[in-house]
Amino acid sequence: MKIFIWLRKTKVIPAKAGIQRLGYLLCVLLCIAFAPLAHSAPPHFSTVIPGKKLSFPCDFGAHPDFRTEWWYVTGWLQTPEGKPLGFQVTFFRSATEHDRANPSKFAPTQLLIAHAALSDPAVGHLQHDQRIARAGMGLAYAAEGQTDVRLKNWRLQAQANGQYKVELPAREFKLSLTLTPTQPLMLQGENGFSRKGPRPGQASYYYSEPQLQVSGQIERAGKPSTVKGTAWLDHEWSTSVLDASASGWDWVGANLDDGSALMAFQIRAKDGSSLWRHATLRLANGQVTQFAADDVRFTPQRQWRSPRTGASYPVAMAIDTGSTRWLLTPLQDDQELDSRQSTGAVYWEGATTVARDGKPAGRAYFEMTGYLKPLKL
Repeated sequence: MKIFIWLRKTKVIPAKAGIQRLGYLLCVLLCIAFAPLAHSAPPHFSTVIPGKKLSFPCDFGAHPDFRTEWWYVTGWLQTPEGKPLGFQVTFFRSATEHDRANPSKFAPTQLLIAHAALSDPAVGHLQHDQRIARAGMGLAYAAEGQTDVRLKNWRLQAQANGQYKVELPAREFKLSLTLTPTQPLMLQGENGFSRKGPRPGQASYYYSEPQLQVSGQIERAGKPSTVKGTAWLDHEWSTSVLDASASGWDWVGANLDDGSALMAFQIRAKDGSSLWRHATLRLANGQVTQFAADDVRFTPQRQWRSPRTGASYPVAMAIDTGSTRWLLTPLQDDQELDSRQSTGAVYWEGATTVARDGKPAGRAYFEMTGYLKPLKL
């Protein structure tokens, strides 16, 4: 009780904390309770090294010896009336500094965090929800060996037939979706070794599954609606942190109408310059082109300022890969997600259309972090 009162006085937990924040409180209390154990034997985390061959299905699952990991699904849906919607489902696994030798089932060695969002221009802003819990008791986990991540009744799970199931009852909506792969895995960077900077440790293991076919239902205000569409799944794990001079990143995953797939990102410095850039384009016939930093350029076209946080985002962005120019145009400007109750970050995560050299080319999801304050991993 004394800890709870202290948390309220110091504004870690507001005086009128709701049920959702009590879960956050539990995580804080557990971290405080086991802090002495963490200092006794801090864990040794694995590092990302070049040349390692990813192995499947094993690498579909969790990698608890690495500090950070996420499974990230984004896509476009269409209602029976032809109405476009964007959606995001992300599960994060974060390893803590607590002693792995601690036998207690309550020891918070792994934290699970989840974000979900729905983008509907008729609403005018993102409908989103977030959760956080320590792994354990079968209620929150990231399974090894296969894609199966769960945070209470939120779940992303691979099926025996290769499909993925998303079951996610959020605060303002419910997603019940089936994702069906139509193409092989897309290994990012050097066969899954994705550099995030010039230093050896600045890298992740990273693969994508573009052009997923989506079917299922969304439910809002008790009214279900059948939807279909396309999605993109990213799975990435690492132990590295961003460069000390970095503020965040811009990233896009685009499902193109001709069956091709484009991924591009840049790591931004605090002065606004670009620290690192990379892009991958895979054609429908399987031909892959990797674009090095000198061949990739991000150029803001239009800014939008959040009325809630004051952050300004370049919601319309031009991306050059070699001689090709891609233009991202948002489904709606206000696609800001405030996750300060879970990851501590505020970011823009939104559905965009894609034009290639001035002609419509597909649909994408665009993520921008570090525009309110520098992002910390």
